[in-house]
Amino acid sequence: MHIREVKIVNFRNYSELKLEFSKNYNFIYGNNAQGKTNIIEALFLCSSGKSYRANRDEELIKFNENSYYIKLLVECKETGKIIEVAYNVGERKKIKINSVPIKKSGELMGQITEVLFSPEHISIVKEGPQERRRFIDIAISQLKPAYYYDLQQYSKLLTQKNHLLRDLKNSKKRNMRLWDTLEIWNDKLAETGTRIMMEREKYLYQLDKIANEIHIKLTGGAEKMRLKYKPSLRIDDINHNNHNEIKQLFIENVRRDEEKEIFAGITLWGPQRDDVEIEINGRNLRIYGSQGQQRTGVITLKFSELEILKELANEEPVFLLDDIFSELDKRRQDYIIDMLNNTQTFITNTRKIIFDNIHNVQSNLNYYYVENGKVIME
Repeated sequence: MHIREVKIVNFRNYSELKLEFSKNYNFIYGNNAQGKTNIIEALFLCSSGKSYRANRDEELIKFNENSYYIKLLVECKETGKIIEVAYNVGERKKIKINSVPIKKSGELMGQITEVLFSPEHISIVKEGPQERRRFIDIAISQLKPAYYYDLQQYSKLLTQKNHLLRDLKNSKKRNMRLWDTLEIWNDKLAETGTRIMMEREKYLYQLDKIANEIHIKLTGGAEKMRLKYKPSLRIDDINHNNHNEIKQLFIENVRRDEEKEIFAGITLWGPQRDDVEIEINGRNLRIYGSQGQQRTGVITLKFSELEILKELANEEPVFLLDDIFSELDKRRQDYIIDMLNNTQTFITNTRKIIFDNIHNVQSNLNYYYVENGKVIME
């Protein structure tokens, strides 16, 4: 799979832009705040339906405009795809695949498999569990769209149950009708939540093995990385591959803590409370890692995500690397370059870098110079 062409209209600082890309390496360079990252953001938006830098679509529209439009031409093994994303202020975002509108955002998952690294991803190791869950959820959703639907369903169920818990908390007397309803929500949450937890553990098992191998090479053997799944449920003593056993444990925990949940007004058990512990040489990277170690750790996670996609997806993924080379020594930069084999890659940087270490790279590399929302292909 590779992105052949992008068209952008009124997106961020671009009025109108049309670019063709190399199947291999696409190097986007220029000074800061000129629009390099905006191109990466547009490409990512067409694979996920969401920006990784903004919560609201209004923020993506060029100043003094009221809409944006992005169109991707994608080449796959057997056929081509056209992905279009359009947004007008006051309306719902519209997404089309091969000119056919999609009804649910989940239909976009897996249409273009992309792995993104950006400086913002340092939050995976520096911030709370929500960032690590988000990283895992996006990665699995690209491989298994059904997982994405489970996440959406679980979120809706969780919201409904939490409303019910607050109603029970505010009831002046025990309302048996509400208590009976609580049992129904608990069973539905346990069913969907169990599938989510099982997929997370399975994915992290694969990610852990690959990440350790990559991290050892990336750090010249100085560091080893381990990833440990930390579910809210203590599942050590049961069969991790048995859906019914995990679901039953889920239900037992929520039943035991019903009074606590009602008092808190929120659900205390389930995948919304999971975490992933990232260790470097046996020490928690979030707590003990330096800024450089944390950044290298995130790079390892992203390359590991790429390798799993290569192995399990039907199409070769696209790699989006925004400002990956800053704060890295030359040896780590060289290793990253050597890793970029047979993968369409987009790289942003402030300086023009010649990729001398890639065999025959000059015939497979496009340079794009960006200045003030204008792009010159060299």
